[in-house]
Amino acid sequence: MTEIPPGEERHLLFNQSVEKGLAVLRAFNAQRRTMHLAEIAEAAGINKSSAQRMVFTFEQLGYIRKHPATRRYQLTPRAMEIGFAYLAANALIDAANPFLAELAKLSAETCNLTEPDGLDMVYVARFVSAQSVPVHMPIGSRIPMYCAASGRAWLSALPEDEARALVQRSDRVAHTAATKTQVDDIMDAVRQARERGYATNQEELYLGDMTLAAPVLGARGRPVAAVHVVAPTSRWTMEEARQRLAPALLQCARAVSSSARLID
Repeated sequence: MTEIPPGEERHLLFNQSVEKGLAVLRAFNAQRRTMHLAEIAEAAGINKSSAQRMVFTFEQLGYIRKHPATRRYQLTPRAMEIGFAYLAANALIDAANPFLAELAKLSAETCNLTEPDGLDMVYVARFVSAQSVPVHMPIGSRIPMYCAASGRAWLSALPEDEARALVQRSDRVAHTAATKTQVDDIMDAVRQARERGYATNQEELYLGDMTLAAPVLGARGRPVAAVHVVAPTSRWTMEEARQRLAPALLQCARAVSSSARLID
């Protein structure tokens, strides 16, 4: 039997129908809660015929429904099955939850676990403070690595050249007047995080939002996630946060890392 070259084998095995189907599901978001078929095709980057087949299939499977009055399509609760399956199967989340809960209790602030995906950090666990927070970030929310404390914490545990390459690939837009967008400035913040053991973000992503984050390391010493605590500027100064929150944050990150090394 003739052996198929590795690159060609990947090409033959790649299923474009699955790719198009996932593109349809991912087309829905906070800005596109409901869409007509043509809008779905445009958002998913596929032609209308392909969109029609995918939408019909997902409608029959119960992942998409059409509103009887507006005739616009929207996701159903069944679409959450895919994301929830990841959360349920993620042993790191189970291991981290007790330590996040303790950090939230000690700090009286919202504490989170995020994992990397491409150039973003994704919220996978969250303990919300009884006090107000500037921004609601539900599980599954994504934030860009380059301007988030959790992203910089994760980058700080990578080799310098690897971290720089990711920052260079990022779409470094200014979300606020405080956002660092120059590669060298961001890498300076990453190096400071490496020296201190934790990273910071002071209103670079959202006004009123200040966070401290530390990396979670796996068995091979590579970062697998980040823990961060929210310190709203209405209640904290950066100096106060460093003095009172950083020690507990670092202790939490070390505890989660110990669990991660057993899982990894």
